Amino acid sequence: MMLSTLKHHVTKHKPNSLFSSILTFFSNNHSSLSPSSPPSSLPSPSFTISKNDVADSFKTWFTTRHQSHDPLLLRVFQILSSGDDFSAALSALSLPLSESFVLRVLSHGGGDGDILSCLKFFDWAGRQPRFNHTRATFAAIFRILSRAKLRPLILDFLRKFSRGRVTHKVRFHDTLVVGYAIAGKPDIALHLFGKMRFQGLDLDGFGYHVLLNSLVEDNYQNAFDVIANQIRRKGYESHVTNVIVIKHLCKEGRLEEVEAYLNGLVGSGKELHGSEVNFLVGVLCDSNRFERAVELVREFGTSGSFPLENAYGLWIRGLVRGGRLDEALEFFRQKRDSEGYVPSHVRYNTLICRLLRENRLNDVYYLLMDMNETCTLPDMVTMNAVLCFFCKLGMADVALELYSSRSQFGLSPNHMAYKYLILTLCWDGCTNEAYRVLKSSARAGYFPDRRTFLTLATALCRDCKIDEMKELLHDALLRNFKPNSSVYDRFISALCRAGRVEDGYLIHGDLKNVTVRFSYTKMIMGFTKSNRGDIAARLLVEMKEKGHELNRFVFRHVLNCLLHMDNPRTRFFNLLEMLTHGKPHCDIFNRFIDGAMDAKKPDLAREVFELMQRNGIATNVSSQILVLKSYFKSGRISDVLHFFNNLRHQGVVSKKLYNPLIVGLCKSNKADIALELCFEMLKVGLNPSIECYEVLVQKLCSLKRYHEAVNLVNVYEKTGRRLTSFLGNVLLFHSLISPELYHTCVQLRSGIEGELHGSSMLTPIIGAFSGCLKVNYSIEELEELIAKLFPVDIYTYNLLIRNVTHHDMDKANELFDRICQRGLEPNRWTYDIMAHGFSNHGRKDEAKLWVHEMIRKGFYPLENSRNLI
Repeated sequence: MMLSTLKHHVTKHKPNSLFSSILTFFSNNHSSLSPSSPPSSLPSPSFTISKNDVADSFKTWFTTRHQSHDPLLLRVFQILSSGDDFSAALSALSLPLSESFVLRVLSHGGGDGDILSCLKFFDWAGRQPRFNHTRATFAAIFRILSRAKLRPLILDFLRKFSRGRVTHKVRFHDTLVVGYAIAGKPDIALHLFGKMRFQGLDLDGFGYHVLLNSLVEDNYQNAFDVIANQIRRKGYESHVTNVIVIKHLCKEGRLEEVEAYLNGLVGSGKELHGSEVNFLVGVLCDSNRFERAVELVREFGTSGSFPLENAYGLWIRGLVRGGRLDEALEFFRQKRDSEGYVPSHVRYNTLICRLLRENRLNDVYYLLMDMNETCTLPDMVTMNAVLCFFCKLGMADVALELYSSRSQFGLSPNHMAYKYLILTLCWDGCTNEAYRVLKSSARAGYFPDRRTFLTLATALCRDCKIDEMKELLHDALLRNFKPNSSVYDRFISALCRAGRVEDGYLIHGDLKNVTVRFSYTKMIMGFTKSNRGDIAARLLVEMKEKGHELNRFVFRHVLNCLLHMDNPRTRFFNLLEMLTHGKPHCDIFNRFIDGAMDAKKPDLAREVFELMQRNGIATNVSSQILVLKSYFKSGRISDVLHFFNNLRHQGVVSKKLYNPLIVGLCKSNKADIALELCFEMLKVGLNPSIECYEVLVQKLCSLKRYHEAVNLVNVYEKTGRRLTSFLGNVLLFHSLISPELYHTCVQLRSGIEGELHGSSMLTPIIGAFSGCLKVNYSIEELEELIAKLFPVDIYTYNLLIRNVTHHDMDKANELFDRICQRGLEPNRWTYDIMAHGFSNHGRKDEAKLWVHEMIRKGFYPLENSRNLI
């Protein structure tokens, strides 16, 4: 019985509970479900099982399959699948070589899809002195190869066979006819058959039927009638003939004739074996005529002359192929409950594989349990489906355990099982295990498809598995598998991250046509870190030639590296020449100005700007701003003003240049000049940017020049703009520092607040904040008034909390809660203000709790806060 551990639970719990526990086991041990995760609407499990229990249970079930086989056959295939010298090992077994034994071996291996082992054994047996292959053994190996879609191998074998006829003690012509018929070459088979008849030779019943079937497969209508008549005249007609005739009529679409033919067989007293009816049922199902198929089964089945299990199986197969999975499951359950119907393992597999494709994992689990209950032995398809099942569940550890134990029950994974196992292990971060599975699959003749290859390559590059990645690419090229550019891109990036930039550069040298921008960036950054600016510069030029965007970040690193090497100025301008040769472009020059500025070389930045002017390259506002910023960065304010005045005299100054100039002057503590330029802009009809007003007001307030600050706010509002959060917070903050700001507002805004857009409450709010104005506003009302004045943010709330903590910590607590309810995230300053508020009110223990909460949230306490602990 299958699944000893699972079986124990099934007897105590509903199967759905067991399935839920498997899912719960996975979700408790992994952070996320795989892309093919099962439905989430499952009940909570009432018990749990471990991954080892699950794996062991399925291993026990799989092992029962081996126990039903001849131990000698198992030993033969164990030897054939090993990498050792199988020839000597097989000889040591003293096998009872005969036609029947060889057919048993081939049947065993062919059923499991172990084509390579079958070929090895067939070749070995043919070389043994006491055995010669027969036509039956040849036909058996031909069928195995045909099912595996290896017909070219059959044809190659037949060509060699025909050239060495004297070495074979077998019906030579029969074998050739049967071989070519199985290989899908009925024209050659007919030609050889004609030669046989000319020489007075003939086929036996087996050969005739193989030839007749191949004629049906390839629609040889005239020849079919001739061969069919030959079979009848020679007395070879049997139920096999009837099946082939029915198959022929079905392929011709003559279904009414098929039914008449079947009725004729019944009327003449011939016994039906079931396969005659089954074929018609299958054709009707494939053409979606399910109702007629059911009627036919009932009509011929009432006689009881043949069992209906195969017809039921074909019905299920037809429903599955037609995408009617729910009907197939319902039919299966109905016949199981009413008639005790147990489908063959092939039909179970048909259902399971299609359900897996649809990710209906709950139904898959039920079918697997049903196979166990009915003692249906799993075959290779079932075991591979189980591997895929656990991969789709995301339980890669269970799938990997079954895969690692495959030798115990003769599991030979197929392409789909390998694919899902590799993908799931990659998604779980088990890159080493995924790579080992790939190597094993390659030895078994499977190489991943593009999606699987890309996923594994991405995982190897992500984990910097350089040697494994090199081997993977080598194996791919040996198989004429050409990875796309993204694979090489990731590999080059991984090499750069691993500090092997030179190796990445060598690969890039061989694959220039596929290297993309990201790889260039990684290599450039790698070479700049190792002070190889010359190579980094060469790559930058190559990037431009390939049409890739040259961003500021890359430029800065390359230029900074060049400017710290020997002959920096020469290297700098050589690179500029290479990048602008033939097609000088303003944007390239701007990048060099920015790079020189970043490397703290303002003179070099100005020199590039002047070079543009000398060469007639039109400068733009970006060029001018970059030169300004380079001077600001080096603290050369006089050069800033000189440069600006020159441009102003040339009449090329615009608003875009004024704005960064004013901001830079404020940050350089040149508020008077900045204010003068601001009003100069207004005088010539240019409205300064919001940032200009913000930094000017902030600077003036910090210098306690409130009169000028409030006047500037008035000017700002007269332009029709609403106060920004930054401006409002600056005013509120300074109202807490000094009452002078309020008095200035009263003086400068008295009588005009009603005229200003939405700002009639600014003076009262500043008065309330500074304590100069006694009002009856609650904290909630004050909060609402501020929100009408400007958009509130966490900085605004910090100011409100700071104000409230002076007189009521309970109100401060309420305000803190309201901040969280409104979706804002309290920051380091919020916790610090709360902690000091409690401390100032003598509530030291609560202050400590706030400091600890600040630390728990990941904020490092300020020095004053640390003293509270």
